[in-house]
Amino acid sequence: MKRNIIASLLLGAAVMVSCNKKLDIEPRQSIDAATAIQNASDVESAVIGCYSLMGSGTLYGTSLFLDADLQAAEGYCSWRGTFQSQRQIANKTMTRDNGEANTLWTSAYQAINMANIVLANINLVTDADLKNQLEGEALFTRAIMHFELVRYFGLPWGAVAGNTQPGIVIKTTPTTTEEQAFAKAPRNTVADVYTQIITDLGAAINKLPEDNGTRADKFTALAFLSRVYLQQGNYAAARDAASAVIESGKYAMNASVRAVFDNKNTDESIWEIQQNDQNNAGTANNGMATFYASLPGIGRADVRMVAAFLNTYNVNDLRFNQWYYVGTGARPGNFYCGKWRSFSMNLPVIRIAEMYLTRAECNLRLGTTVGDTPANDLAEIRNPIRTNLNVIAAPTLADVLAERRLELAFEGVRIHDIKRLQGATGSFAWNSNLLVFPIPQREVDATGGVIVQNPGY
Repeated sequence: MKRNIIASLLLGAAVMVSCNKKLDIEPRQSIDAATAIQNASDVESAVIGCYSLMGSGTLYGTSLFLDADLQAAEGYCSWRGTFQSQRQIANKTMTRDNGEANTLWTSAYQAINMANIVLANINLVTDADLKNQLEGEALFTRAIMHFELVRYFGLPWGAVAGNTQPGIVIKTTPTTTEEQAFAKAPRNTVADVYTQIITDLGAAINKLPEDNGTRADKFTALAFLSRVYLQQGNYAAARDAASAVIESGKYAMNASVRAVFDNKNTDESIWEIQQNDQNNAGTANNGMATFYASLPGIGRADVRMVAAFLNTYNVNDLRFNQWYYVGTGARPGNFYCGKWRSFSMNLPVIRIAEMYLTRAECNLRLGTTVGDTPANDLAEIRNPIRTNLNVIAAPTLADVLAERRLELAFEGVRIHDIKRLQGATGSFAWNSNLLVFPIPQREVDATGGVIVQNPGY
């Protein structure tokens, strides 16, 4: 009898937590997943495990950035590497055994299960402030992992009336026993998944502190909530969440366009994946610099910039001059993205620039000036000091969307913007089945079809 892939990996994630007592000599691999969390210290260790999983190369360490670029590669970038899974994504020829889709699915569910383990054991934490913080971090993890999964594995929001199209399996309880591992649950609708995401992020916002160091805090959750609402086209809610982040005063645009990528945890960054020389995705032949860079000793130069996209920048724009370069390492002589230059650099997942762009877009759509005018918000992004370009005195919606494409390029948002704006990448419309990842076939087979495969696979 087979366990489905979600259950197998969730059970594995539970075992990973294990006891952390210095004198515990029981082998790590033999610890009963059902009793792995025994005290408050174990709960906190499990939260750290959530961040470790999300920072892996199969999630925010690479794939959640890279795959969004490759899915929308037409007129944007080209894949020149040897890995077939990524080539299939770029060419829209994915098969049901695509390795990239499989690892994204399983890794995200591992992180979700770790978060659920924390939530199931949160009462072991007796300190009220710490309990709220850890609970908020677990809810945050569970929310954004469901969000990333539903955007890749389900038809986008708005593709079907009522958003009743199959999304993903919502997981809000931990898998820690064999009996739980054999349970089979169908995919929930996209509407239901978004409802769960918004509920979890709302709860996280109420639990998280306003400052949590380099870990998720209240404003990190608000920034993601703004992103979720924007994906739904709920412009008022997206605007208000973005405005709350901006008005917190915690964040500010750097004067240099390179600073947020060359330095760690600058004021411009709301949340980023923490890496260093010893702990990064690049040293395992993964990572953003591995795929995007062409520098001496750094990078495979697998993702090449396309001239059609580079030509959308003004030639005087410092973003063009400082974010793109002619390669001098692997595959020299072509243009590459200079945001990702080092294996050990931190990876900004969400920046205050996005919040300004979101608020400006939503205010323009709604005819409002909540927080500030669209002109002032756009001027935070495009101004003579930062970009060497004049501000736009009376920006239109098209101006804001154009600046969004230029500013957030190669940061994992492109395909998701195409889908929410109901555009296209090449000849592939926003709601094409070929822009939806296949459910891992093992998952479909092991559940006897309870989890249905996406059309075309």
